Amino acid sequence: MSPDALANGIESETINALLGRRSIRKYADTPVTDAHVDAILGAALRAPTSSNVQAYSVVVVRDQDRKERISVPCGNQKHIVSCPVFLAFLADLTRIESAFQRNGHTIDNNNLEMGLVATIDAALVGMSAYIAAESLGIQGVMIGAVRNDPEKIAEILELPQRTYAVFGMCLGFPDEAPKQKPRMPVNGIVHHETYDPAASLSTIDPYNADLRQHYESIGKQTTVDSWSDEVDAKFAAKARAGLRAALKARGFDFI
Repeated sequence: MSPDALANGIESETINALLGRRSIRKYADTPVTDAHVDAILGAALRAPTSSNVQAYSVVVVRDQDRKERISVPCGNQKHIVSCPVFLAFLADLTRIESAFQRNGHTIDNNNLEMGLVATIDAALVGMSAYIAAESLGIQGVMIGAVRNDPEKIAEILELPQRTYAVFGMCLGFPDEAPKQKPRMPVNGIVHHETYDPAASLSTIDPYNADLRQHYESIGKQTTVDSWSDEVDAKFAAKARAGLRAALKARGFDFI
């Protein structure tokens, strides 16, 4: 059963927008105005935040040269350069650290939990921004590659210590309608009352077949075990091996 089957005839603009979501990497010339961005972020900043710490910040980037510089450590992804606006969602402990210092405390011995809180907060704000943008007809794609080189991104965005870019987001009015990539069967993703390990693993073979069919339909080369082979190739070797050290240098010690 696919995710849209869970809707079971129940519809809303938000549900339909999420069911139709796909990554957009080509953008029309229609401008994304400052008013658009303000409205999107104004709504997104109402996202849930752990204990009201609001441990996030957002950097809005329009400058063409800066977008080009950001694209380099992100694998030279062209859509970072071509999108009308790029948003960097940050985990930001600067305000929390200031609050601690006012009360004679330090964040140094409480960094794992606070780092997780800030990272999750940034993710919640980012997805909220994506949905708000979608409601205006503005779409885009998430850029996890900002974590390829956190220090370089920090340099480009002039980030202070105790901040790092969790992910970026390209936004614009779409100039393409790519075929939606299938998702895993929900019977192995959604569990009721307790977790069912057998159901979880039962999704793999059907999804390998579904994803292979999708890739073949758009002319993309793949393997028989499409998803399994893809995630193995990308992540079996340690991904972003320098990430922990880079984040520690920025004040996030995930140990």
